[in-house]
Amino acid sequence: MAEFRMPSLGADMEAGTLVEWLVKPGAKVKRGDIVAVVETQKGAIEIETFETGEVEKLLVDLDTKVPVGTPLALIRTEAEGKPAAVPAPEKPSPPAAPAVTAAEPAPPTVPVPPAAAVPPPPAPARPMAAPVAEGRVLASPAARRLAGERGLDLSTVAGTGPAGAITYADVERGLAEAEPAVPAAPVAPPEPSEKPPPEKKRVPTLNLEAMRVAIAAAMARSKREIPHYYLEHQVDVTACERWLSETNASRPPDSRLLMGALAIKAVALAARRFPAFNGFYRDNKFEPAPAVHVGVAIAIRGGGLAAPALHDADKMPLDELMSRMRDLIQRTRAGRIRGSEMADPTITVSSLGERGVEVLYGIIYPPQVAIVGMGKAVVRPWVVDGAIGPRSVVTLTLSADHRVSDGHAGALFLAEIGKLLQEPDKL
Repeated sequence: MAEFRMPSLGADMEAGTLVEWLVKPGAKVKRGDIVAVVETQKGAIEIETFETGEVEKLLVDLDTKVPVGTPLALIRTEAEGKPAAVPAPEKPSPPAAPAVTAAEPAPPTVPVPPAAAVPPPPAPARPMAAPVAEGRVLASPAARRLAGERGLDLSTVAGTGPAGAITYADVERGLAEAEPAVPAAPVAPPEPSEKPPPEKKRVPTLNLEAMRVAIAAAMARSKREIPHYYLEHQVDVTACERWLSETNASRPPDSRLLMGALAIKAVALAARRFPAFNGFYRDNKFEPAPAVHVGVAIAIRGGGLAAPALHDADKMPLDELMSRMRDLIQRTRAGRIRGSEMADPTITVSSLGERGVEVLYGIIYPPQVAIVGMGKAVVRPWVVDGAIGPRSVVTLTLSADHRVSDGHAGALFLAEIGKLLQEPDKL
């Protein structure tokens, strides 16, 4: 029997609160299926299972805060199969009825209604998170609570749960679709002599105060424990910008490539070539990662920050990487990050170029060992083939762990990223 446990979703996570089950006992699951929603300091995160089989038992009730590693459910794996059926014990034969003598009249025959007329017994109640009727709307307790806090009318949300019940994820999707404001329930217009009621402010999706606490704890640990060293490298990206302009000329806006996607792909390819910057420092030793999962630093409205992973970024074509990056940014800002995306970034990329910042030095997110910063492309005088001319130049930075690498290796790593950005058609 496999145990589905509360996962660790980052170095700063100690516990999480279970807010919704998306499965029930008897449900079939496969590796990668989302089975629960857990609330952390980084918001509501969808948790996947790493087992294939059948949910045997749910061990934790909703709204329970449990430490990392606590078993949440039992899953009977495919290898175990179903338990063998135990044969029912044979019932003893009933004693023969005594013969009825002529002196004893037989009991009168009572007509029995046909079996079809007997109503079936009521279905057993669901063990947990049963949808509750609210008027004509069925919704889970967690979904009703979130909708109430955010002022969302449940009648406007399409449910995907059992019998069409609205789940926590449905409400979050409804809130994301309602950006930038959640429509309020219709009310009667005010009398001409009355002042209109003040507009209700929208409550942020994430607990930003708690998120700031988590970020502060992780960054304080990083600066306290990791001996950082820093490098800077300027790259001529004129050819890269020209290639992007030509590639995007015939594309609709929603399928155009951005410089950020090229930077992530270049960092991923360089990290694959220089594995000392792609992995984790744990238990006083470096563990190179077998894959390249690039964490993308994403600013959340209101001041939060998260860096979920783009898995296998070195192997994805640019168009797929751009599509997945858009999806990741949208879901992160809506508070719909998945557990695997938060648990295993192997190196992080951070960019503030769109904010006008030319140089960015990042702080390593433990247990990672490197973070690459990218600034704004600015026009500078540059020597090309012996002549000075205007060129678009980007400043790349590297913050790395001196326990794992040194400046020589870091310089080669940054130079490789710069070389790749100057040959965008090869990314």
